Amino acid sequence: MTDNHLRPVSLSRRWHYAREQAISFLMQQAVENPQVISLAAGLVDFETLPVHEALAGVQELLADKDRARHALQYGTTPGADDARRAVLQHFARQEGRTPDQLGFDTARVVLTTGSQQLLSLACEVLLDPGDICLVADPTYFVFLGNLQGVGAEAVGVAADDDGMRTDALEAALRQLEAAGKLERVKLIYVVSYYDNPRGVSMSGQRRREVVDIARRWSRTQRILILEDAAYRELRYDGPALPSVWSCDPTGEHVIYTQTFSKSFSPGLRVGFGILPQDVIGPVCDRKGNEDFGSANFNQRLIGKVLESGGFEQHLQEVCRNYVRKRDAMLEAAEEHFSSIPGAAWVHPAGGLYVWMTLPEALDTGFNGRLFEEAVKRAGVMYVPGGLFYAAGSPRNQMRLSFGVQTPDGIREGMRRLAGAVRAVT
Repeated sequence: MTDNHLRPVSLSRRWHYAREQAISFLMQQAVENPQVISLAAGLVDFETLPVHEALAGVQELLADKDRARHALQYGTTPGADDARRAVLQHFARQEGRTPDQLGFDTARVVLTTGSQQLLSLACEVLLDPGDICLVADPTYFVFLGNLQGVGAEAVGVAADDDGMRTDALEAALRQLEAAGKLERVKLIYVVSYYDNPRGVSMSGQRRREVVDIARRWSRTQRILILEDAAYRELRYDGPALPSVWSCDPTGEHVIYTQTFSKSFSPGLRVGFGILPQDVIGPVCDRKGNEDFGSANFNQRLIGKVLESGGFEQHLQEVCRNYVRKRDAMLEAAEEHFSSIPGAAWVHPAGGLYVWMTLPEALDTGFNGRLFEEAVKRAGVMYVPGGLFYAAGSPRNQMRLSFGVQTPDGIREGMRRLAGAVRAVT
């Protein structure tokens, strides 16, 4: 049989669910247009990557041959014991408690390949095709891809400058109950700090309310909250808020996930989760199928950096740098967009993003005139806001990132973007 007569490959339903992700298109555009100033990429600042701290940690890991060999050997599925202890202490500091006051030990800590792996694993072990996850509208579009990838349904809940509206969450649950779909609701997803895409945080009151709602509506099965705290440590001003996890006295309604990719190094790809007791086993079972343990050396390196105090010192430098970048973007927005009727933007207190709304008639999508004008002619890229909505998305919004560009690059990118907007309005 020749190649011309090969039968087609029979691909899985899971591939069908996951195909044509927007992140792949954005990456392709960046590669094909290298001269473009990207205000799209959610990458971290290149100049403040922790070369000194990482080198010191590596040297300490390798200084003793026995310890070095343990670090270079396979690890375990939930993660290296010493690294999990260091992460537990780190989490306790963020919560303003001692590790003993948390009420659990390292058995509830699972180390992952960034927080993205835990988001994916949570979908894998909790959601069957047709199950429902409630999300803020708008929300992190890659997580919407995770839901799509397991055949689950994302139901959008209205949000404002205090995050997901809990009155709208209650209303959505009532509607699902009336439609006979309550037993399909398994998960509520919240990005609790400086969310991607809008840069807003859920208020303290709503954090308590969302836990209460999840508990009250857990009638046929427990509804879990998946708290994505990826940007928690990138706080520049405003109050320090308690985690959603801390608002759950049982410790059994919230899956907490955080990453060191934004605050330390994305190249190490180390994240962690704090899991309810009866979710630990299923997550580790699924994780074992994928990697039977994320990179052991990287975990132990993060553990050393946390123990040495190098992480906290580096974080201070990172935040000082991002404040300058955020302010450069906000000043450029004022300079170049304030004269455009209908243009408005969020002033984030942390994170990596500025959310911008443009005149209602303007389509910011991949197929709209603005995206082509911006990328092909003006030489600047953004992320269309419509990607972040579960359904019924506005067409006139965009997410802008100040993470990877220099302040001068941000100012020039904003100038180009405003020119592209004017060219199509």
